[in-house]
Amino acid sequence: MKKISRNDLKLPYDLYHKQALIAQAVAHPVRIAILNVLRQGPHCVQDITHHVSKKQSNISRHLALMVGSGLLTYEKKGLRVVYMIRTQCVLRFLDCLSQCLQEQIQSDSQTLKVIG
Repeated sequence: MKKISRNDLKLPYDLYHKQALIAQAVAHPVRIAILNVLRQGPHCVQDITHHVSKKQSNISRHLALMVGSGLLTYEKKGLRVVYMIRTQCVLRFLDCLSQCLQEQIQSDSQTLKVIG
């Protein structure tokens, strides 16, 4: 059986950088909220603004960043721009984050029971 060396496990720095850009595009509460709205299907900026309860200019900046990172794509339909999730696996990542949070809450709860 062949041993795996450290060099076999190293990815090029450029790839790490691109992964970090995607992670940064998710790493904001408003962007997570936008992804959860888009989980239901494509939406225009006005709909997203309504669901997230932030100013349209703020939502538009977040959408532009997410499109630039490759998380989202969009279509122009008349005067409206409709956004959609480009890569559905980002939803699994959000689900994983939720599961991590649930596990932390359960652990904290058990710790409080021991202390209390």
